[in-house]
Amino acid sequence: MRADKQTLDPPDEDVDVVVEVFRMLADPTRVRLLLALADGELSVNELADDVGKPAPAVSQHLAKLRLARLVQTRREGVKIFYRLENQHVMQLLTDAVHHADHLGPGVPRHHRGESS
Repeated sequence: MRADKQTLDPPDEDVDVVVEVFRMLADPTRVRLLLALADGELSVNELADDVGKPAPAVSQHLAKLRLARLVQTRREGVKIFYRLENQHVMQLLTDAVHHADHLGPGVPRHHRGESS
């Protein structure tokens, strides 16, 4: 699948956003948080349990992801729930995981039908 030239020739301000997105993804905890949100929204405490990190640290990572517009929030009473900003965030993660899978030996897991 190839994108057209117009899609691959973004204006400078879009390139800056792309760089910021990759900067946010350059941290294993943030990647794990985004992957944890693949199935839907979760609270900070649920995310902290999922990634095995303290809730205050997770909150700091989530604040950065929110500023980078990779996640959205919803408040319910005193709880805040997080979800992926849009389907493109999940596609970006999926493509990155599949690319990493291709770098290893053998047939990539996603080509064998196993979970990635």
